[in-house]
Amino acid sequence: MTSRQSIIILIFGVAVGVMLSLGHGVLAERGGTGQGAPSLPLDELRTFTEVFGKIKSDYVKEVDDKRLLEGAIRGMLADLDPHSAYMDADSFKELQVGTTGQFGGLGIEVGMEDGFVKVIAPIDDTPAQKAGIQAGDLIIRLDSAPVKGMTLGEAVKIMRGKPGTDIELTIVREGEEKPLTITITRAIIKVKSVKSRMLEDGYGYVRITQFQSRSGRDLERALKELIEQGGGSLKGLVLDLRNNPGGVLNAAVDVSDLFLDQGLVVYTEGRIKNSKMRFKASPGDLLNGAPIAVLINGGSASASEIVAGALQDHKRAVILGQPSFGKGSVQTVLPMQGGTALKLTTALYYTPSGRSIQAEGIVPDIELESVKLARMERSLKMLKEADLAGHLENGTKRDRDAKDRSKDEKSLAETDYPLFEALNLLKGLHILGERADQ
Repeated sequence: MTSRQSIIILIFGVAVGVMLSLGHGVLAERGGTGQGAPSLPLDELRTFTEVFGKIKSDYVKEVDDKRLLEGAIRGMLADLDPHSAYMDADSFKELQVGTTGQFGGLGIEVGMEDGFVKVIAPIDDTPAQKAGIQAGDLIIRLDSAPVKGMTLGEAVKIMRGKPGTDIELTIVREGEEKPLTITITRAIIKVKSVKSRMLEDGYGYVRITQFQSRSGRDLERALKELIEQGGGSLKGLVLDLRNNPGGVLNAAVDVSDLFLDQGLVVYTEGRIKNSKMRFKASPGDLLNGAPIAVLINGGSASASEIVAGALQDHKRAVILGQPSFGKGSVQTVLPMQGGTALKLTTALYYTPSGRSIQAEGIVPDIELESVKLARMERSLKMLKEADLAGHLENGTKRDRDAKDRSKDEKSLAETDYPLFEALNLLKGLHILGERADQ
């Protein structure tokens, strides 16, 4: 298969419907597997039929056949891996709509871990992020209801609700001695996929919050605007993928392609023929080789890991931050009768060098701790020439600009230390490049 197929391929969060987001894996929609039906395990099916009959005849309450059968299907899939799932008609519709970047709810990507709902990442500018939800949080209660024993779908249904209504989340967070209680007001979530700005003269910054179907086009437009602001070129670019839980696979390929001239971006391998896909870059590097620093952390998953892995393998970027989430499986969406669908893990994806990052993640070239720097006020300030009475002024614009940049850098170091380090790295690479050309 090529990278320009017309199938739906997603790679993010666990399907959480209208209020959260979707998929946490690669998802490809198609009508069937193309293989013949396997032989049926008759003895096991007899056991299933016997259990079904006992429940129907002896359970304390009468149970609807549809509920029993759907429960059996959900249980069968849940026992496989955290990402295979049965989607009812409503969940399937939400998955199809979710890639547009507008949905209602809290604004978090979630999965299941040890029976609790785990936050993969909060989405930028959403109620969850503004309320202080962090990647890695474990949600143990939803309002007064314990999460333990719920399926992910059941937990998601509780989190859904009318915009403007509140929900109270009780969470366990690493480093906190006791559970935290956070109240979040539901809202309609409109996710802006690409954000950009100029950090400093010639140094651009782009953040991708999710990989949506239009992310590649949006990034290309943002980069061209930054290049224009930089006078026709950039000295370097920071690509921020922190807390980006993934999204559409084709968008991850499109984003990587903007920085690569050729070669493999990602490929997938599985048991069935249709699960074997290869995605290649087309000629043309929009930055003409300008250095790139990619920021990742534990909330960077799936599509984010594809981009970081491709740029790392092609030695096109330096990866900074913390090891990524490690989501490297492919889910195929198989439409079923009655508007339902089956989301089944069918393959693993690999970086260009053949690395599977499933449960491993992308390891940064330079690891940075998530720390917050504070300015130290010194009682005794070291004297400099500029502090002496009657000192001679230099007066050059270059020196004044340097002072302005110094103030900006100190502010950036205090507000976003990893970004500050990424900018410093780009400056060093640019200086080395200029010296090599001399």
